[in-house]
Amino acid sequence: MIPLVSIVIPFFADPYVPIAVQSALDQTYPNIEVVIVNDGSPSHEHLLEPYLGDRRVVYLKKPNGGTASALNAGILAAKGDYIAWLSSDDRFYPWKLARQLAYMIPRHARISCSDYDVIDENGNVTQPCAGLKFPTYQEFCRTFLTGNPINGCTVVAQKRLLEEVGLFDVHLPYTHDYDLWFRIVLSGVDFHYVPESLIQYRVHAAMGTKRHMPAILEETERTKSRWAAAMNQFIQRL
Repeated sequence: MIPLVSIVIPFFADPYVPIAVQSALDQTYPNIEVVIVNDGSPSHEHLLEPYLGDRRVVYLKKPNGGTASALNAGILAAKGDYIAWLSSDDRFYPWKLARQLAYMIPRHARISCSDYDVIDENGNVTQPCAGLKFPTYQEFCRTFLTGNPINGCTVVAQKRLLEEVGLFDVHLPYTHDYDLWFRIVLSGVDFHYVPESLIQYRVHAAMGTKRHMPAILEETERTKSRWAAAMNQFIQRL
């Protein structure tokens, strides 16, 4: 039997959420569950009602605790062998999981990320293949010393790997993913790259990245400082 993949969608007051959920359900990969985590959303919950009768959908509600806590709740509830993360304002291409799992399984890859396209608020592609590219794994790791090189919604990971290294740090409202990628790389697990755009990353006026940029930059510096010495040592050994 092919592995089950759990797509975790954290949700908080986002009008784009039906597009995200539909893109998860439209995967050509045949063995999925979609875990929607309502993180105490004050609005737009009614947009999820058409999907809650689908047997593949698991719907969780929790008090507001931030994206990291919502992701962790979804991962803990997930039954899948693999976890994929989809932000409620982004969109998977229908072939995302089929292509990514076809890459990972023969290579025994425990985690991978991919390229992505940028879209605007209306879903128009404004920048194809927008992800950073690296000639070597050493260069990929070195980029962690300047910022987060990975779009979290391109990632597919073994659930067991996430359990081993620990889930997202709920005390990091903005860099919980950056921190987790550091921990995975430094554990010695290869972070594979699929050279194909497999998601659409939406840039719009209401996105948290724009609204909270000063706080994000400050927290990024703190997270980077926490792991920089260990990453430098790791890079020297590659």
